[in-house]
Amino acid sequence: MSGKRENYISWDEYFMAVARLAGLRSKDPNSQVGSCIVSTDNKILSMGYNGFPLGCSDDEYPWEREGDPMETKYVYVTHSELNAILNYRGGSLDGAKLYVSLFPCNECAKAIIQSGIKEIIYAEDKYADTPSVKASKRMLNSAGVTYRKYEPSGRKIEFEI
Repeated sequence: MSGKRENYISWDEYFMAVARLAGLRSKDPNSQVGSCIVSTDNKILSMGYNGFPLGCSDDEYPWEREGDPMETKYVYVTHSELNAILNYRGGSLDGAKLYVSLFPCNECAKAIIQSGIKEIIYAEDKYADTPSVKASKRMLNSAGVTYRKYEPSGRKIEFEI
């Protein structure tokens, strides 16, 4: 046999798999969101997942979704997109792409725009009708950041760790 293998995964499959794998690091019992930032020449620049800021113990802060806001995760958790942006140590993210398992909220959209990321590829948009995501899309559109839904190939990728 000669020639290259033909059944290799696409860039979209690869980077979305990396984003989803990063999300598995999250200790959130309800949402495991992961992100992967990629350069224009398809090099991974940074990754992130949703969790508490450094120094804030996963055992001391709440993971609840309802109740007194100060006793829910929402005022404390850093989203995967922001973590990926903050984790990057290489300089500018101008022109980069962001692969993320859940469409970014309005707060993450601000960071995405400010960082220079120009394209978002997302797996799910289950909060599309919320004010947060509507505001996100409005800002992204104004800033010229494109976004598209990841189209799964149906291929199953499995491996043992």
